Amino acid sequence: MDFTEDQVQRYARHILLPEVGGTGQARLLESRVLVVGAGGLGSPLLLYLAAAGVGTLGIVDDDLVDLTNLQRQVIHQTGSVGQPKVESAAQTIAAINPEVRAVPHRERATPENIARLIADYDVVADGSDNFETKFLLNDACYFAGKTLVAAAILRFTGQVYTFKAHEGRLPCYRCIFREPPPPGTVPTCAEAGVFGAHCGMVGGTQATEVIKELLGIGDSLAGSLLLCEALSTTFRKIKVPRDPACPLCGDTPSIKDLSIHGR
Repeated sequence: MDFTEDQVQRYARHILLPEVGGTGQARLLESRVLVVGAGGLGSPLLLYLAAAGVGTLGIVDDDLVDLTNLQRQVIHQTGSVGQPKVESAAQTIAAINPEVRAVPHRERATPENIARLIADYDVVADGSDNFETKFLLNDACYFAGKTLVAAAILRFTGQVYTFKAHEGRLPCYRCIFREPPPPGTVPTCAEAGVFGAHCGMVGGTQATEVIKELLGIGDSLAGSLLLCEALSTTFRKIKVPRDPACPLCGDTPSIKDLSIHGR
């Protein structure tokens, strides 16, 4: 594609990179990413994807901006309190990069709508804060053949992973965590707290992995789990094999469709 003068200046530092260049930047401008959750992880994720020039960003969230969100959800401002998060996020994206098309989906991901939500996107990014959504996204992306870049955070600990089990011999989320924990056994951020700045580190890493997948550069995180610890400033990359007994992507799968989530 032919870049305008403004685009050449805006994306100059990307275009200078041999791994990206003009061809890669053009690919980003044509790419479509769905971000589920416009909270602590979704905020830095959306900000960096918009700044990078990812052409279309879908945003899934049914919540309103609350004052308690602003300690870490940096895509929202004080004046956005009470506003739907998808609308607040879309406004900030437009202010950062008016070339990016933000598509708000003010709804919660469910077994009934998830296939529709992910259908038009190249990569799905999970910034949700509950296990029900995480397992749903994992299963839906596997069945749809979509790459899923997921992250999670609680207190001072974050995790980032990329799932491409549909390509074969790679693990899915259920290869690591077979099923959601019993209700009440894992505290939420509202119950246990979360270190705000660490959301930026984990969400920024997640954005990096999304862009790498869109461009096909570097080493994919698929097949590994990245643990990020804020207090010790340590990162551990752990190899995770595919589980042949996995109920979703294993040799004899027992999960055939998304109906399991509607029980």
